Parts: sequence; C-alpha cells; structure tokens
Amino acid sequence: MSTLILALAAGAVIGIALGALGGGGSVLAVPALIYLLGFTPVAATTASLVIVAVTSATALSAHARDGNVRWRTGLLFAAAGIGPAMLGGALAGRIPEAALTAAFAVVAGAAALRMLRSRPPADTSVPVRPGRAAAAGAGLGAVTGVLGVGGGFLAVPALVSVLGMRMRNAVGTSLLVITVNSLAALATRAGTADGLDWAVIGPFAGAAILGAWDGKRLAAKISGHTLQRIFALVLLAVAAFMLIDAVV
Repeated sequence: MSTLILALAAGAVIGIALGALGGGGSVLAVPALIYLLGFTPVAATTASLVIVAVTSATALSAHARDGNVRWRTGLLFAAAGIGPAMLGGALAGRIPEAALTAAFAVVAGAAALRMLRSRPPADTSVPVRPGRAAAAGAGLGAVTGVLGVGGGFLAVPALVSVLGMRMRNAVGTSLLVITVNSLAALATRAGTADGLDWAVIGPFAGAAILGAWDGKRLAAKISGHTLQRIFALVLLAVAAFMLIDAVV
C-alpha cells in the first residue's frame, strides 16, 4: 500500500511539472523510481519513458487546443534529434555513471541559470528558420542521448533562448518534442521492458496524466516570466541533488 501511495504522489508531481512547465518529467521520474520505488537504474529509465510519453501526449493535446504548439518547429526539433540521441546513447555506455550524473547536473544547472537571467521574448511572431531549429534539435538530441533523459528540461530553454519563443509556446511545443523522443527511445529499449513492475507504473502514469491537466490549468493562471522562474528553480534543485549524489 505504501508503494502505491508513493507511486500516486510521485506521478501527480511529475504530471503537474509536465503540464505546467513542459518538461522535467524524466528528470523527476527517474530519481523517484529509483530512490522511492526501488527500481534499478535501467528499469527506471525505461519505465520513466513510458510514463513521460503517455503524460506528455495527454498534456500536448490540451496545449494544442489552446494554440500553444508550434508544430513545424517541434517536429524539426524532434526529427533532427533522433539520430544524435541514438549516437549519444551508444557513447553513454562508455562513460562512468558518476561522470554522467555530474555532467547531467552541470547541464541542468547551466540551463536553469540561463533562464533565470533572461526574460521571455515579448513577440510571439518571431520567424523560425528551419536550419536553426534543426541544428538546435540535433544538439539537444546529442546531449539528451548521452545523459539518458527525455530532454524536456533542455527543450524549453532552447525553444525560449535559441528560437525566440514565448514561454507558453515553448511549453506546448516541448511536449511534442518529449512525446516523439520518448517513443523513439522506447523503440530502442524494447528488450528492457520485460520484468517491469506494471502494478507500480500503471498508477504512476495515471496520476501523472491527471496531474498534467492540473498543471495545464496552473499554467493558464501564471505569467510567462513567473512560469520560467519556477521551471528554472526546479532545474536548480534537481541539479544540486544529482551533483551531491555524484560526488558523495
């Protein structure tokens, strides 16, 4: 019973993060599955991809109805990042786990600090060059492939800072990127799905889906600048925890 309660609570928090912030799901899901629910790192990564893919797709539909998804940019991001993510995943197997954890913390912290220093662009009609979007998506895919996460926590800063999106558009578009990348990653991990505890993953995913709807409503009530700061502070907290875990 305690495991079920933990799964429901963790799922709700992750769903709110995805629905309101457009990212952070896999960043929060993997530690929750390992430290709270006793999953192995490999099983936690695979399970988190299932949870994040389903939750992101649900949150994406809500943001799409409000016109907050830049479909062309999101698809360019996702398509350009699939190949580099696979190559990065192959490289990750040769890097020590502590080094990967520390690298993850540094990248997450840098992204958070950049967002804390900047303000969301005021113009929602900034033209997006396909080449620039594809280059950013490829770089994002390479980094997330090495670090083994879905990439939403990096996609939002990239969409805001690199492509000039406002925060709300970046949140909605990042959910498209997360959904596509998570499904692509799952396709390469079919063999690791055996033996997963679906009695935990099911309630976790269900709570995350419900939380995503609440997160979407929360996002509609908070200014873009405030939303950006909340997202950055979440990133800083996760980065600090993982850096401590890597060096201690």
